[in-house]
Formats: sequence, structure tokens, C-alpha cells
Amino acid sequence: MAMVKNTQKAFWVLTPPVEEGPYYKVGSPARKNIAEPGTAGTKLILEGRVLDTNGRPLSRVWLDFWHADGRGYYDNEGFNLRGHQFTDRDGRYRLETVRPYQYLFRSPHIHVKLRTRDGSSFLTTQLYLPGEKSNETDPLFQNLTVMDVTDTPGGQKATFDFVVETEK
Repeated sequence: MAMVKNTQKAFWVLTPPVEEGPYYKVGSPARKNIAEPGTAGTKLILEGRVLDTNGRPLSRVWLDFWHADGRGYYDNEGFNLRGHQFTDRDGRYRLETVRPYQYLFRSPHIHVKLRTRDGSSFLTTQLYLPGEKSNETDPLFQNLTVMDVTDTPGGQKATFDFVVETEK
């Protein structure tokens, strides 16, 4: 997430939209761990916040996540690697999943839909992994939606803060 400063004030750069893609399913279950037992892929914990353009945390923002597994396959029959949750009072979220794998021409990514409590902001975007060669050729890749990823003893940890515009 980028913060821009000028002589008058600091403001946060909006998270850019990225198209929904063909694999979205309505009705995802409310849960923080979206990887069912036996799901292919390295364990990945994704944490972050949802902020307004002044850097203030937004509570009760709905986040809906979905992505391919560690072999590049989507579960289009059930809801594995699909789920939604709400940010806490400090604008924080925490997702337990697996690291997605590339498929076709797409770089590994996690889809996310966000909607603020008052409905003033709605965003669909995709989060990308750093250092992937396929980022260079993925036509939907957005540098501003690359997660920070570190290795952990049990897998990986990623962080990403979303910035959305709210009504004034």
C-alpha cells in the first residue's frame, strides 16, 4: 500500500480494481479458514486492514475471497478456497488459506470483493504474489495489488492493506 505526501496533507492511494473473472460464486460461507483439509498448496496466512483514503480503519467491511489451489484449480462445485468475513473494529482481517498456483496465462492471485458497511464503496480486485515471473505477462496484473510475503516455519505470511474511498 502506498502513502503519498504533499505539502498540505498525507493520503493513501486507492486500491485499484481488477476484474472479477469467470470463477466467482455467490453465497460463500462466512469463515476465516477457507482451505479445506487436503487442499493442495503451501499454507498461507493473509492479514491486513481496510482503510479510507485518510488512513482511518474501516470496521464491518465485508470481504469475499476466492482463488485457485496450489495446482491451479478452482473448486467450481463446492466452496473450497471460498469464503467471506468482516473486518473488526480496527479494520483488520485475517484469512487462512493456501498459496495459489498459476494457470493458463494467469499469475498466482487471490480474488477479493469488498463492500463497506454503509454501501458507499464496493471494490473487486486481485492480490498478487511478489517475484512471480508470470506477473510480467499476466494482462490483469496490477503492481499496486502485490502482497508482502514472508516465509514462516509452517508456510508463508502475506500482508495487504486495502484503501477504499468512502462517501464524505
